Amino acid sequence: MISLPVRFPRRTAPGPEQRRLASAQWSITLRISLVMSVIMLLVVAIVYSVMLFAQRADAERETRWGIQHNTVDSPPICMWITMERDGVVRSTQGIPDGLPVTSSLAAVRAGAPPVLERVERDGERYTVRTGWRGGDVVQAAYGERFQRADRRHLLLAFATAESIGLLLVAGASGMLARRAMTPLSEALDRQRRFVADASHELRTPLTQLHTRAQLMARRSGSDPQQLADDLQRLVTGTRQLGDVIDDLLLSARLSRSPGSSDPVDLAALAEEAVAAEDARAQSLGLAVRLRDGPGRHVVMGTAPALRRVIAALVDNAMGHTPPGGEVVVSVDAPRPGVVSLSVRDTGTGFAPEEADRIFERFARGTSGRGRRFGLGLALAREVVEGHRGRITAGGRPGHGALFTVELPAARTADAPAEPIPRQRSLAACLSVVARQPNGPGR
Repeated sequence: MISLPVRFPRRTAPGPEQRRLASAQWSITLRISLVMSVIMLLVVAIVYSVMLFAQRADAERETRWGIQHNTVDSPPICMWITMERDGVVRSTQGIPDGLPVTSSLAAVRAGAPPVLERVERDGERYTVRTGWRGGDVVQAAYGERFQRADRRHLLLAFATAESIGLLLVAGASGMLARRAMTPLSEALDRQRRFVADASHELRTPLTQLHTRAQLMARRSGSDPQQLADDLQRLVTGTRQLGDVIDDLLLSARLSRSPGSSDPVDLAALAEEAVAAEDARAQSLGLAVRLRDGPGRHVVMGTAPALRRVIAALVDNAMGHTPPGGEVVVSVDAPRPGVVSLSVRDTGTGFAPEEADRIFERFARGTSGRGRRFGLGLALAREVVEGHRGRITAGGRPGHGALFTVELPAARTADAPAEPIPRQRSLAACLSVVARQPNGPGR
């Protein structure tokens, strides 16, 4: 049993796999952000090019219209008209410095074809067209100030949109990367948990087989009947070890489907568990006995899983009971529709406030023989609750402990099964053989 103080595992630093997963998440986030940034830049470049082309076409159209129709005194906004007639040059009032372009006027007057050009004066750009209107040489200069302002506003809007978009994309891609990595992270966690469960499950059967083999080696020259009994128990132990491996393979399927349910005689399983521990109990100086109460002890469930529950409780009791102590396994039918199995010992016990915590994974105390991984009782609870039952614990330091399992009895005409109220919910336990217990948890 458990004795104070109880030591629970500290939160460990992320392992290499977790660090690689975190690095992969950041890498995915960065790459998605870069891709989206490049896409947005391409969109900006396309839109800017289309806008620039449209503005230049608009400027050319305005200057063409200005040469044909506008006058010096009434040009449209952002346009200045210059006319030369009989050597006299007249320009729109307030024409910018550097305009008109006299070289283009002279060239057209000398017989050159119409001239379309873009010039810059005092930091401003103009689209200038020079041509003939009747007998006059006309030059229309269109200022691009507002067009340039529109382009600046467009770039500013795109820059703002891209900054906000990149933040949103980074956040969304980070969330998607975490979601994408979550199944892999859970798979790694399940892999580590499966390895821990497999090691824990196989430890007790192998210990029993090893003890039995040692006794057989010592008794090789003794009573043949005793040797035959030991061989039979060794065969039974190897069969149970095979059951453990089968259940672990089922556990590796991640509880995709519930296990089969058959009538199981709980008293017979308890008798097997007590007989399997007989040799080890003798070597430890313990008395392990079975008390089979009156009534019907058949439940619906999976025999290997329930066998592991009993083995875990018995092994746990033996591991915390000093030499000369006693472990009693009792099977009873306390009320209609319920089958009860209890394991009582005269060991070290535990504090009443620890009754719930000892069923948590990796919760273990400082007492007890052997390496104790804190998995047995947690796995036992999962299996019991998967059978619609409950498991409870009680005890006091120095006065032993009592573990009780209650399961619905198999349905009969006179005694219908009654679901046992659970001590706590375990919605994730879809398979009664997902993670079978076998070993100490205190």
